[in-house]
Amino acid sequence: MLKNDKGHFHFSLKGADGGTLLRSETYESKPSAENGIASVKKNSLLAERFEHLTASDGRAYFNLKAGNHQIVGTSPMFAKAGARDAALAAVHAHAEQAPVHDRSA
Repeated sequence: MLKNDKGHFHFSLKGADGGTLLRSETYESKPSAENGIASVKKNSLLAERFEHLTASDGRAYFNLKAGNHQIVGTSPMFAKAGARDAALAAVHAHAEQAPVHDRSA
């Protein structure tokens, strides 16, 4: 979890190679960001919570949604759908057990 210069919080889920798999929205408070992390861990287990998307320029990405249909994380853009799908599979397989590194202090 990180804190920006405006005092807002966000988090990223990193892959084994250190690359970003998913990034959160910006939260105004640390407890809200912590709730967002818990939501990613919970909802990443459910395949139906992932939206497979394509941007207008053809790049592929995905959103992870909570049970209330709010987006709790968005992937980076990928040149190919296969790369997006591999990142999505990594989130699905590993997010629940991912360690949390709080770098917001």
